[in-house]
Amino acid sequence: MAMAVANCCFSVVTSTVKFRCCVPSQPYLATSQHSIASVTCKAVVNRRRRPGEHKEGVSQKKSPGKSKDKRSSLHDEDDDGISGKRNAGKSQSMAFKAFGAQRKDKKEFKFDMKEQQFEPQNLKDAAFLDAVVKVYCTHTEPDYSLPWQKQRQYTSTGSAFMIGNGKLLTNAHCVEYYTQVKVKRRGDDTKYVAKVLARGVDCDIALLSVESEEFWEGAKPLKFGHLPRLQDAVTVVGYPLGGDTISVTKGVVSRIEVTSYAHGSSDLLGIQIDAAINPGNSGGPAFNDQGECIGVAFQVYRSEEVENIGYVIPTTVVSHFLKDFERNEKYTGFPSLGVMLQKLENPALRACLKVQSNEGVLVRRVEPTADANRVLKEGDVIVSFDDVHVGCEGTVPFRSNERIAFRYLISQKFAGDEAELGIIRAGSFMKVQVVLNPRVHLVPYHVDGGQPSYLIIAGLVFTPLSEPLIEEECEGSIGLKLLAKSRYSLARFKGEQIVILSQVLANEVNFGYEDMSNQQATCKNRYLVFEFEDNYLVVLEREAASACSSHILKDYGIPSERSSDLSEPYVDSLEDNQAVDQDFGNSTVTNLEVGFDGLLWT
Repeated sequence: MAMAVANCCFSVVTSTVKFRCCVPSQPYLATSQHSIASVTCKAVVNRRRRPGEHKEGVSQKKSPGKSKDKRSSLHDEDDDGISGKRNAGKSQSMAFKAFGAQRKDKKEFKFDMKEQQFEPQNLKDAAFLDAVVKVYCTHTEPDYSLPWQKQRQYTSTGSAFMIGNGKLLTNAHCVEYYTQVKVKRRGDDTKYVAKVLARGVDCDIALLSVESEEFWEGAKPLKFGHLPRLQDAVTVVGYPLGGDTISVTKGVVSRIEVTSYAHGSSDLLGIQIDAAINPGNSGGPAFNDQGECIGVAFQVYRSEEVENIGYVIPTTVVSHFLKDFERNEKYTGFPSLGVMLQKLENPALRACLKVQSNEGVLVRRVEPTADANRVLKEGDVIVSFDDVHVGCEGTVPFRSNERIAFRYLISQKFAGDEAELGIIRAGSFMKVQVVLNPRVHLVPYHVDGGQPSYLIIAGLVFTPLSEPLIEEECEGSIGLKLLAKSRYSLARFKGEQIVILSQVLANEVNFGYEDMSNQQATCKNRYLVFEFEDNYLVVLEREAASACSSHILKDYGIPSERSSDLSEPYVDSLEDNQAVDQDFGNSTVTNLEVGFDGLLWT
């Protein structure tokens, strides 16, 4: 595919350290780019096989050059066996994209996070198991190389559970690129159509509703419990591979800490357990001994050195997702401070910054789109967040005798909330107020709306650079300069994108330019002059370009010269004289808020 990048009305940032999921040419467990491990989405996906493909099931496929440690991986635990549409040699770790809420449900619903007063029952009791349902999803993924069309559909299965008021919870990756979602209760042979009300890509949670009254007859929703303690017993229930009936596995809570979410772009609180989580378990509940739901199964850690490491989304994250949806009638996401921080463990570094106590983290970079850019400067030391002291390792007190990453406090806030930071600047202590909002990524990890934008001018196909596009095209075809920009640049305003020339549809009007691909360009206003990186120049006659447009669309079977979201005129947020190029700096920008060792995006 031919690609070039244009400095127009788009822009995006990618990450060097990411946990991602993909849909390969065979049933798979998606692999991660993490240098130590990868997380798997346990969704089971099936579709009609092409010649040479394996039968249904789940297998792990390695992509050369992606993971430094090929022996380990993080995967989302999702449907019954995912099979997709990737050619051999292409990356397996394609990022998922958010569709957003399909339907706003204004009906208020409540759930109680407080301790429930009810008769303890054994998990063998069908009342608990009957609240867990099987999810059947048909997916149609966008084709990022040909952004005006979609790829061949495929199917998957996962798990979900009832939370009351006609609603179900599952994983966001279970209904990724969905075109139809159906659910079936335990012991029933009827499938019911479900609607996706909201998808939280960053927290890997989706909210479903079923309108059929018959589906809810005799249903008893699950009750939420508190965050468990270490070594507490845990039971995972769902519909994994290996059979059609419900499955139950048991284990204990091994660890509770801020965890990288494979499907999303955030580091949020996670529960590590040793109970088996397999493909198809995704979206299923995890119970404590009192029969309370303490989280949602969603991913596992795969490595030759370890075994039986699964992850559960805790009820604190689930509560945040549901409250966000209830407040805004849509999901807005977890907020971010928008700064890159460095630990202050070294005494000489603290002395240089005039920090007297053994506390605080150093601000190394501030995102231009973050509200923190208004009050924080590089070199500031953050010593407190809402009067909670921040340690020199970037941790804060957690429960009775534990500490947890500073990002945990930020994740407890909602988009638009204010926070008070205590900072030391040039030896002086002061307090500042900041508004917390979700991060703005220059190169998005997921594409909202489900279909990428595009614009065709005289056969030149322009589209925004995104992480899924990089994965689909393979990093080697993108070019080092463009990859560096996508990895290191920050968005200067909300909505900024990096526009690339993805390919050239051959025609007389673009004769001589057919082999161009994956380049960034600056479009001049006169005579359709495009200046691409590496000093390559493309000049098209404006009238000829306009006249050939309909013929090119007809020859290549393209419905429109632009995507529907580009029908309105674009208003540039930058001043005309503002420079386009950025200084990439020497710090890595990542969607998972993790830079190189010692630097953390928060």
